[in-house]
Amino acid sequence: MKIIADENMPYVDALFSGIGDIEKVNGRTLRADAVEKADVLLVRSVTKVNAALLEKNTRLKFVGSATIGTDHIDLDYLAQRGIPFANAPGCNATAVGEFVFIALLELAQRFAQPLKNKTVGIVGAGNTGTAVAKCLTAYGVNVLLHDPLLQKQGDIREFVSLETVITTCDVISLHVPMIKSGPYPTQHLFDKTRLLQLATGTWLINCCRGDVIDNKALLDVKINRPDLKLVLDVWEGEPHPLPELVPLVELATPHIAGYSLEGRARGSLMLYEALIKTLGYSSDKPFKGLLEPHWIARMDLHQIPNEKALLQLVRFVYDLRDDDRMFRNQFLNVNGFDHLRKIHQHRRELSTLTLVNSGQLDVNWLFNLGFSGIEL
Repeated sequence: MKIIADENMPYVDALFSGIGDIEKVNGRTLRADAVEKADVLLVRSVTKVNAALLEKNTRLKFVGSATIGTDHIDLDYLAQRGIPFANAPGCNATAVGEFVFIALLELAQRFAQPLKNKTVGIVGAGNTGTAVAKCLTAYGVNVLLHDPLLQKQGDIREFVSLETVITTCDVISLHVPMIKSGPYPTQHLFDKTRLLQLATGTWLINCCRGDVIDNKALLDVKINRPDLKLVLDVWEGEPHPLPELVPLVELATPHIAGYSLEGRARGSLMLYEALIKTLGYSSDKPFKGLLEPHWIARMDLHQIPNEKALLQLVRFVYDLRDDDRMFRNQFLNVNGFDHLRKIHQHRRELSTLTLVNSGQLDVNWLFNLGFSGIEL
């Protein structure tokens, strides 16, 4: 069995080597000739899986995408050909939630504006939006949710309108899929009109799809609105973001908000489990066996951390400033954007650090935030 896999998918050898012969490819430049003899195709969001890509293949048994979204997959075409498909919804939700929370802690310190005093509007309350809300709620931040689709489907959480988010929230974090048509389109959801409506001093964060914000309009608005503070992990026109926009962004990264080792391992493992189920095999690959221990695994708590100390604590696990610095230095290099994603192997989740509560401190909120914990 021949397995074609995106070269940036982690743990492919550890998971799939017992099933077939693995060939790793550049997912962004993948063409029909390369997948002609594939039995299994494993991709990420940079690969468009459609009739043009699969026109020469007559033997494909499974397509897997290590992503939440499926806008890069022609699901109707796969169904028409009877090709089983699986993706990995929720695999990187924790990573994205923690990324946003850490970014907000960084901005709070940079501008001396305590995060706990903010009201955060989350646009899109699916897996990643919910993970953001979990972190913020654990820390005691006021959160408003906007998701008309989930609201229509009967989600029992309380939702507000997009206008309420825009006019009342200090922070807006975007977590919607790319939808180009229908009753709830998200392409250019934040166009120039909505960007101009943002309240003075708004922090705007995008960790979903670059096209959700009209980047050219954002550039124009930001030039005239220095009060707006931006965190962009995704960019319109990836892998070629607007060069003029990057210097105006407070924290800029190359679409790696969900790139924790834990999240990426979950994504690959979910595809492995879907494939062996399709093939009628049994699973024997434990999640914990894929990951190496973090360089620091345990820390004693002697007092309740304030916001500054909390930021120092999360930096032991992941220092977002490193990725921001590398992005600014390298995104204009040839293939710089994709190179940064390919070499991104250092990000861990908060659960890798165990906090030992030896002083009977009231720190359950830290465990709810995501840290592992031991009470003594």
